Amino acid sequence: MPSPFPGMNPYLEDSALWPGVHGRLIVAMSDDKLLRIYADSLSPQLRPKYFVAIEERIYQTTGDDRLLVGIPDVIVKNSQTVVNPKIPNVAVAASAVQPKTVTVPIPETVKERYLEVRKVGTKEVVTAIEVLSPKNKRPGEGRDAYETKRQRVLGSLTNLVEIDLLRAGEPMLVFGDGMQNDYRILVSRAENRPQSDLYAFNLPDVIPSFPLPLRTDDSEPLVDLQSLLAGIYDRGSYDLVIDYSQQPALELSEENAVWVDTVLREKGLRSKKL
Repeated sequence: MPSPFPGMNPYLEDSALWPGVHGRLIVAMSDDKLLRIYADSLSPQLRPKYFVAIEERIYQTTGDDRLLVGIPDVIVKNSQTVVNPKIPNVAVAASAVQPKTVTVPIPETVKERYLEVRKVGTKEVVTAIEVLSPKNKRPGEGRDAYETKRQRVLGSLTNLVEIDLLRAGEPMLVFGDGMQNDYRILVSRAENRPQSDLYAFNLPDVIPSFPLPLRTDDSEPLVDLQSLLAGIYDRGSYDLVIDYSQQPALELSEENAVWVDTVLREKGLRSKKL
């Protein structure tokens, strides 16, 4: 069953589902067959001058609150009197200071995939394609690592495509955008900086297609992100794991909640108002 929403499916933003969606989207955008089907023949247009490579950013983080779930802050032990076995008949009072169980931060190795369009032969990186993760959008090592990479790209001759399909967290910095939108796609061509193209859209909107920036005078193929996500939804059988009778894990605005409820009722996926 296809996704009931015309654009982004808010249920896919669930932290339990998003890592799978993120990984599938990266692979889908780099796969020749899928690009031919879903991205307006993107791969044939890139060949033989360019190829798409999957790269990986690795960093460590210790700020995950999930490490603390279910772990007590303090274990209280009763004070007691013990007998020193080496000194018979002499009672030794136990220390008044007893240890307590605490939790130490355990470094978590995070691996984030992204895409690079490279020139055949020289392997020069022409365009970097990033799909943001929740860690990129909240304070901590994940955002720091991504912002460092982002600044390096924006200060180079490499084009940047930044895809943000997550409502939660702090959007990446741009100037001149006074609107509050649910989702954003930034297309930054090196030769046009600091000016860049921002595709800002909301939950009810179809995800806009955008041209993949290459070198000047090259034909720029169109990336149909909406079709890519539709294919991922079908192949991943997300209709079997999402309970549309419940609200999405990430809270909706009042306006979006009304819209989502209307769509799901019309599709027969929700019978009563929540």
